[in-house]
Amino acid sequence: MSRSLPHRLSLWASTVLALGLSAGCTSRNPPPEAELVMKVPAAPPAEVSPSREELPPPAEAEEQPAAEDSEAVEGGVEGEVVGGVVGGVLGGVLGGTVGGSSGEEVLAFRAAPSSMPKHQPQATSGNSFEAHTPNAFTDTRADPLSTFAVDVDTASYSLARRYLKQGSLPPPESVRVEEFVNYFKYRYSVPEKDSFSVNLEGAPSPFGKGRYFLRVGIQGKQVSRSQRKRAHLVFLVDTSGSMQSGDKLPLAKEAMKLAVKNLNESDTVAIVTYAGSTQDVLPPTPATEQERIYAAIDSLRSGGGTAMGSGMQLAYRHAMKKASGNVVSRVIVLTDGDTNIGPHLSPESILESVRGSVSEGVTLTTVGFGMGNYRDDLMEKLADQGNGNCFYVDTYQEARKVFETQLTGTLEVIAKDVKLQVEFDSAAVRRYRLVGYENRDVADRDFRNDKVDAGEIGAGHNVTALYEVELTGEQQTLATVRIRAKAPNGAEAAEQAFPFERSRVRSSLESASPDFRFALAVASTADILRHSPSAQGWSLATALKLAERTTEGQAERAEFVKLVTQAQALTSATASHAESKR
Repeated sequence: MSRSLPHRLSLWASTVLALGLSAGCTSRNPPPEAELVMKVPAAPPAEVSPSREELPPPAEAEEQPAAEDSEAVEGGVEGEVVGGVVGGVLGGVLGGTVGGSSGEEVLAFRAAPSSMPKHQPQATSGNSFEAHTPNAFTDTRADPLSTFAVDVDTASYSLARRYLKQGSLPPPESVRVEEFVNYFKYRYSVPEKDSFSVNLEGAPSPFGKGRYFLRVGIQGKQVSRSQRKRAHLVFLVDTSGSMQSGDKLPLAKEAMKLAVKNLNESDTVAIVTYAGSTQDVLPPTPATEQERIYAAIDSLRSGGGTAMGSGMQLAYRHAMKKASGNVVSRVIVLTDGDTNIGPHLSPESILESVRGSVSEGVTLTTVGFGMGNYRDDLMEKLADQGNGNCFYVDTYQEARKVFETQLTGTLEVIAKDVKLQVEFDSAAVRRYRLVGYENRDVADRDFRNDKVDAGEIGAGHNVTALYEVELTGEQQTLATVRIRAKAPNGAEAAEQAFPFERSRVRSSLESASPDFRFALAVASTADILRHSPSAQGWSLATALKLAERTTEGQAERAEFVKLVTQAQALTSATASHAESKR
């Protein structure tokens, strides 16, 4: 760096003091979120794009121009100085510039908020997330019902993976337990004739005596690629200036090619782009015309503002042309989530403009790319309200998982508006808490209200939910698990009920299935990373031990073990640094 750290700290302190005096002269009530952004010379920032082996082969990826001014600072602690190098000292001076190459370093001084509302969007180093208060324990006698919509999104896990690989812990508000757990596949029993099967299992908690974990697992029926309905995909691609880095538009283009490669002959593709304005790049085209589609994809360039709302309207108009009970018509948005111009900026406003198409059966998938200005809060809301799912693609391998391995499950919905309600018996369960699904909560009274929107299950999808409970008495039935869902084109839901018997609870954690133990390792890791009050005293070492013994040769599980090891090291470094400051 061109200036010494003591000198820079002195400069920062003087600036903050000056701001405080200035604010005191002009107002008795300065805003609680006061912020100053100042630029000073700095060494070139660390590169944070995916590694060479994670991106597509060089021959397929086009060269991108150098990024302009840095858009955000990676890392950060509210109320403290933010800056420096990505993955640096966790605490006082942190951070690093993401995606910038301007030779300047952005330093942000931000006053810490006095409190955090339950669902307040949180900006972390330019990336925005919506914070949700973790579910607390509920006394069964006061409220025996737990009701929520299913969720098969996975964006939170792949985003956390990127943070950890870059040497920093994910922001707590970015961690959604259910998206960590549902990222992985589990060997649940395959339904014989119904749309899905239900798998129930329990075991003692490894984190303390007297508590147990109960797992509810749902397995969707399998549908082969040749059996699925015809698909009409409308790719809505963000080509704004913020998408120019290698982990954004170039990776998105490769992801689209993977999807096209895995479509059936009867499928069709259209491409719409949005930046400062919207553009029809490719009209509905048979998937067999691969060269024409690839050429349209290769022609995409980044530049300009971000009018997502206008692009969404055009994409949905295209999708409506093919929408019918026999065709899967889906809009797939590929973006960093930033939207800064146009009449529709909020997810509510964007979806309101296309709500008629949503009700006609057009579904939505949001796929996020990049860091620095990533709008996780926007992407997740759009997917939830658009009857679809949300992914985050950080590597070429993840693009293959989303657009190749899981493509049929994404396109072929086997059940919609799926709600799950667990009624605990107070004679058997003293207290319970649902681990995750906070943003999928459904009012108990709305479980049988078929007008209330819920989640979708695709072909072959797993959905897993874990409850932490305190058992009591000798009652054999611990709870009744009810699932309510509609057929893909149905208007009325059907309901099924399954008793959760005490006999399904193993006498020891070691005797539980490997899938149960691995799911528990993932859920507990996520609960610790998001600083859940109920997970205080829990140890990543315990979660790591569980995961290490249940990888069963699966590459994704082995990668998870490495990530937990990284998280453990970062957490220890944070604790050591905090201790040294006392």
